[in-house]
Amino acid sequence: MLFRESETIELKAVIVDEIKKEIIAFANCDGGKLYIGVQDDGTVVGVDDPDSVSLRISNMVRDAIKPDVTMFLHYETIEEDGKEIVAVDIQRGTDRPYYLAKKGMRPEGVYVRQGYSSVPATDTAIRRMIKETDGDRFEAMRCLNQELTFEATKKEFALREVEFGPQQMRTLKLIDQDNLYSNLGLLLSDQCVHTIKVAVFQGVDQMVFKDRREFTGSLLRQMNEVYDFIDFRNQTRATIEKLLRIDARDYPEIAVREALLNLLVHRDYSFSASALISIYADRIEFVSIGGLMPGIDLEDIMVGISVCRNQDLANVFYRLHLIEAYGTGMGKIMRAYEGMDEKPVIETTKNAFKIILPNINAKYETGNDSAFHGKSLTNSSVETETQLREEEEKILEYAETHGAITRNDVIRLLEVSTSTAARVLKKLVKSNLLKQNGKARSTNYTIVQ
Repeated sequence: MLFRESETIELKAVIVDEIKKEIIAFANCDGGKLYIGVQDDGTVVGVDDPDSVSLRISNMVRDAIKPDVTMFLHYETIEEDGKEIVAVDIQRGTDRPYYLAKKGMRPEGVYVRQGYSSVPATDTAIRRMIKETDGDRFEAMRCLNQELTFEATKKEFALREVEFGPQQMRTLKLIDQDNLYSNLGLLLSDQCVHTIKVAVFQGVDQMVFKDRREFTGSLLRQMNEVYDFIDFRNQTRATIEKLLRIDARDYPEIAVREALLNLLVHRDYSFSASALISIYADRIEFVSIGGLMPGIDLEDIMVGISVCRNQDLANVFYRLHLIEAYGTGMGKIMRAYEGMDEKPVIETTKNAFKIILPNINAKYETGNDSAFHGKSLTNSSVETETQLREEEEKILEYAETHGAITRNDVIRLLEVSTSTAARVLKKLVKSNLLKQNGKARSTNYTIVQ
């Protein structure tokens, strides 16, 4: 028999560590044969103990290669020129990509066959193998990063008195049958690469930025921090109708909540672009990446039909009592604006879904009071609150520009007393917009990143 290396044949005189790479490459591609006891030039040198060689390879494969590829390897001892060699037949695996357990599902751990050599796979090739194996659903695919932590998610589960351990992670499909993290695990991990960008604009267009933030980490952390960011800017206006005082926030809280949850649950995470939230003087716009699911149109959504793109993620939010099992979100948003002149607007494109929530108090800012039959409180706590909001914006802008702000800076900036400065700073810290650093005279405050 003539031995010669090719795309499907690899020759090794003895067992070396590189054998693992060759086996991975064959299992990730079209299979191949590995001959132990044959030099690179085809010279047969043989092995002393074929059974021991086969056992060593089997143990090496079982301990060093993930997922389990042992079922795709078959061993045979053959005699050539009076010498025994071991032939290992490697079939194409069904759980590709296979990789070195110590290196992970990264190019330095995943190998493919290229010509007569086994070389590191590209990121694109790895993603293609995952897609071919796991299907098209992003959340169900194996995550490229297998070094994930879940501190924020653990806190959220504990807060809602829901267990979160290895068994629950498997049930919720954060971990698959091979004990590997799925992309759903990535979304809920502290290492989540998908972000939400929030911008606050002056007026009704994007000419002037007032503030901008990018929220990172677990989706559950982003959910809480983004909601707090919006809620801090969701002002309350008081009006008097006869003897009745009516307090109304710019945006109904239930509408903000449902729009944010919709952005998180229905987003297409196969796109790397950030979700966007834009806050104007007269509206908030929530833009989620990914249009409507095939076969569904806007009229279906408005009557309560819901086809979820991320079924497993939705199940996690359902377990945490954040959403209901059926498509009630749009109905809640619309009902929150019942009896009001302005209504929410839904816009869709092939790759985006936008919810626009109107500011129900915006008409007062423009001087158009005819649409409301009551009278505004012009010398009550409303003016005080509005003024306080403006002062808070000044503090945040100063801290961002200068890197930090102290209580004395606030006193000079706002021309207020020490107690007032301390009170406003305390409120900003409680709202998670400023972080307190140091103690006593060395105390300063920085923007929360």
